[in-house]
Amino acid sequence: MPDVVADGLRVLFCGINPGLMTAATGHHFARPGNRFWPVLHLSGFTPRLLKPAEQHELLSYGLGITNVVARATARADELTAGEYAEGGRLLTAKVARLRPGWLAVVGVTAYRAAFGDRRALVGPQERTVGGTRVWVLPNPSGLNAHWTATTMAEEFARLREAAGAADQGGSVSVTTPRS
Repeated sequence: MPDVVADGLRVLFCGINPGLMTAATGHHFARPGNRFWPVLHLSGFTPRLLKPAEQHELLSYGLGITNVVARATARADELTAGEYAEGGRLLTAKVARLRPGWLAVVGVTAYRAAFGDRRALVGPQERTVGGTRVWVLPNPSGLNAHWTATTMAEEFARLREAAGAADQGGSVSVTTPRS
């Protein structure tokens, strides 16, 4: 699954791994029940609701997409601890090369597994990857019933505001992570 990336993005979103529909279409977050694209728009990251096939338009907004693990599966729970650890290592190298302002890992469980941080919560992290700040976002999968599209959009908007403040040279004040 090809990344949608460029050097110096405002935010590099990082999914867990491609689902089977994403792998088949070549478009990130392609499954109809996935809430990534609606939440991205509701949070103010994009001026309109993009379709997965329009993913390259993200670059014009300073946004990109990659994954922790490259292997496509029907469900993320099919991934092994070793795949997550290797994915975290490869993601660290990618972020060091691309230097985005923020790395936004979409899924707290994936972040915990990839970076060995079992206590991480949704929100900004103390950890940086090189000079890149890290924010953990809720997983937009339709299987994640703990978060609604509205509450996810609120969390995505917190990141958008922090990324915007950082871009404008202002100080970034973010609240602590939440469960």
